[in-house]
Amino acid sequence: MNNPSQTPSSPGNTLQLVLATGAFAICFAVFGSVSAMMPILKKNLGLDPVQVSIALAIPVLLGSLGRIPLGMLTDRYGGRLIFSFVMASSIAPALMMGFVADYWQLIVCGFFIGVALASFSVGVGFVNGWYPPEKQGAALGVYGAGNIGQSLAAFGSPLLAAALGFRWGFWTFGVLLLAWLAVFLLKAENAPRRARAKRFSDVIKPLSDARSWVLSLYYFLTFGGFVAMAIYLPIFLTEIFKLTPGDAGFRTAGFVLLATAMRPVGGMLADRIGGRKILLWVFPATAAMAVFLACPMMVTFTIGALGMAAAIGLGNGAVFKLVPEYFPQSVGAVTGLVGAAGGLGGFFPPLVLGAVRQATGSFTPGFVLLALFSIVCFVVIFKSGSKLDIKSCPYGRMASAQVLLGPMPFCRRDTHHEPRDIHALDAERRRRVHHDLHSGKYDVGASS
Repeated sequence: MNNPSQTPSSPGNTLQLVLATGAFAICFAVFGSVSAMMPILKKNLGLDPVQVSIALAIPVLLGSLGRIPLGMLTDRYGGRLIFSFVMASSIAPALMMGFVADYWQLIVCGFFIGVALASFSVGVGFVNGWYPPEKQGAALGVYGAGNIGQSLAAFGSPLLAAALGFRWGFWTFGVLLLAWLAVFLLKAENAPRRARAKRFSDVIKPLSDARSWVLSLYYFLTFGGFVAMAIYLPIFLTEIFKLTPGDAGFRTAGFVLLATAMRPVGGMLADRIGGRKILLWVFPATAAMAVFLACPMMVTFTIGALGMAAAIGLGNGAVFKLVPEYFPQSVGAVTGLVGAAGGLGGFFPPLVLGAVRQATGSFTPGFVLLALFSIVCFVVIFKSGSKLDIKSCPYGRMASAQVLLGPMPFCRRDTHHEPRDIHALDAERRRRVHHDLHSGKYDVGASS
């Protein structure tokens, strides 16, 4: 569907963004239907807290680890083919969930439903190719708003199960995904390639860069926190506050909706002021909201949940603005790694919470651990800005200009491969920068 020889820079493509966002939203709804229906499944199958936690965590496992190879395959073969494969692979387990009658069946179907969660890294590589650097934060923020699929499932699955029967709590989203797959196959196109197809060694090379692992740490908290809260909120609300599954689903939908709405805001703010500045506020805010969640009162719990939704939503958008800035030629592979970390951030908390609940009768220690981990992330990002690591910058010698003239976003390029803000400098400063850079006087590291 695309010609690899094409090279012009793309100004964006709204249709492809809509197709990818819709695909991700419905995939996320398929994944979210498991947690939305868990209060009903728990009652029907007679599950204890640990069994519930395992059943909620299992889909996240494949959804997390699967992001790494899917991101690499997207870099290699394009998002159209890989996204179509992911959607097709998610339909069968969504339909089979309607026939679950034993715990082992729930675990097996839940595991394969994790393919739907893994779709995220495919769409990031697919969308990123259609947009120039100055618009990628906003575009990826819009794509990430496909998280709203979790909200659709949280609110819709219990209602559909009550109105049409238990099975339709799962089947509805499987049928929707089948319909969207047909539209995607007809209309989706890969962005024109701007370079030769990558070898496998080229694809995995960025994973040896420490910055990819630091971004993974941040996303472990922001997206992992989103997934963990979204899948466990129905349990919190039904067990702690004795709400009905329908009411718990409605409140969970509100959490997901707010977090989803804040994600593109985080991307747009990151386009303007930088992703790091956003995260410097996000991490302490998340720690504070975790303290509110630890208080077992509806008012404080609501404040904590909504505040955390806003904070981690902004954080999700900010993190994925940094990915194409740091790794412009390997977005899919790095997205796979970072996305996997985020997914694993949603895998472990349910297991910990289930064990903590069974051992202590309370979820409070789990929220305390969340606050402490948020503080760790804040310390890491704060210290990461205390030194100028010239060699780690993807645009090498441009770092010498920052040493001489003060901060400027040298990690963003225009068509002349110069820092975008260089034209805002006065003529004398521009002349001095160009002279020093081209003379090699401050050649401290080759551009990557």
